[in-house]
Amino acid sequence: MSYKPNDLSVLSYANGFTLWHYVTDDPRADVEAEGYFDKAAAMLRPSDVIMTSLRAAKAVAFYLVGPVAAGVVSLSNGLNGGATTP
Repeated sequence: MSYKPNDLSVLSYANGFTLWHYVTDDPRADVEAEGYFDKAAAMLRPSDVIMTSLRAAKAVAFYLVGPVAAGVVSLSNGLNGGATTP
């Protein structure tokens, strides 16, 4: 499957930081693949956080947005040393 813009929403915004929530039936590997969030590049900024509800895995994962350039979004695979929350 692929990124669906209507499934990304703002939970909180302050001081140039946005906490996002994204819900998906996609497998974690798809969400973590390069290019998954590229269609959201115009909205995302470095240091934003995307809390992702992975329905198929019955899990939540947190991603830190890295560089966003030329329509490409880079993500850090989870927070706290790269760990994701099962």
